[in-house]
Amino acid sequence: MTPRYPIEGVVSWNMNTTCNYRCSYCTQRFVDDRGQWARDLPRFLDAFRALPGDWEIKLSGGEPFRHPDFLDAVQALVEGGLRVSVVTNFSASEAELARFAELTRARPGLLSASLHREYADTDAFLAKAVWFAGIHAGPVCVTCVATRETLPELPGLKARFEAAGIAFKAQPEKQDRDVIAYTPAERDALLALGGHANTGRIDPDFEGRPCWAGARYFIVDHRGEAFRCYPARRYRTERLGNLLDGTFRLGRGAEPCRYTYCNCVVPQSRGMVDTRGGQ
Repeated sequence: MTPRYPIEGVVSWNMNTTCNYRCSYCTQRFVDDRGQWARDLPRFLDAFRALPGDWEIKLSGGEPFRHPDFLDAVQALVEGGLRVSVVTNFSASEAELARFAELTRARPGLLSASLHREYADTDAFLAKAVWFAGIHAGPVCVTCVATRETLPELPGLKARFEAAGIAFKAQPEKQDRDVIAYTPAERDALLALGGHANTGRIDPDFEGRPCWAGARYFIVDHRGEAFRCYPARRYRTERLGNLLDGTFRLGRGAEPCRYTYCNCVVPQSRGMVDTRGGQ
């Protein structure tokens, strides 16, 4: 069954590789240069504004708040009529976060704050999340990677954050870009937490299922290189071209997924892919 046409498209823009953390489980820790960022912002913004229909730009990195022109980019995207969301380690100052909330107030997106316990104090992180949820017009959630050491503590953390009104989502740990070999008991524990970002799945296989990725969802990096989805970027397949050199082309409709492991939360959570029985 082909999912219905998504009214609002989504772009995951990995706008920089820069990050102030070096988490032991980070999938980007082996990137050769962690100091790269999107430099030609006017051309990126023109490309995003030229997309057909309504779109949300989901900013990530690296750590997007470390981009030297992050808030200027947010303002320009908002002024272009685009919804703006962000995935962040939440280490930005309260002044920067407050400015983000102010800029996005008219058409707010999601702020997804990643709790990295190797760097962040949980008490302070929770207090900051509650403060930000009070000034942000859009939804706020906290995610935490389910390492083997952290997994037993996640039910307590989830209960604590959600008692404070903050949605809490677990993420499976990945090494070499694949989910680690959790034991059956660990998988059960992770599924009890909601699976990957509350999708109810850990490492789903949607191969052959129709998906709107490539037409109403895509990934673009700091150089403008665009791919249909995260697995496509991993394998360097289904490239959509480059946003900055005139070669970018969106797909026209829902096409079969080519991958036996989908780690794209957006298509799963927003009904862009047929997920029936896909665990």
